[in-house]
Amino acid sequence: MYSARYGRLCRAANSLPREKYTTQNTGFDASEQHTMPLDKQVKQKMISEYGLKDGDTGSTEVQIAILQQRILQITDHLRTHRKDFHSRRGLMLLVGKRRRLEGYLRAKDITKYRELIKSLGIREVKPR
Repeated sequence: MYSARYGRLCRAANSLPREKYTTQNTGFDASEQHTMPLDKQVKQKMISEYGLKDGDTGSTEVQIAILQQRILQITDHLRTHRKDFHSRRGLMLLVGKRRRLEGYLRAKDITKYRELIKSLGIREVKPR
């Protein structure tokens, strides 16, 4: 069923000590790694910059700004990890959510929409 080469690889992999390859002993410092959830300081900066008032986290502008930061973070992650298809799917979901919010804001107030996408560096996509 499998080739002899596959069997040799399996035996070689099984003979390696497991503790060497666990995540606890990778030698990486937690501060050096890019955490996948958005950093709290970045999120607070986006909330204070795009919020309509203090503590505004639910307005459309803030949600789009936070999603844009997440999208940029995952895009950077995918540049180094090209085969991470689970993160790629998550990226596509976030892009879709951001586009829906952009469509809502565009229909509600087009001047705010154009100002926001200009400041965030998002291309203007024609609505469907």
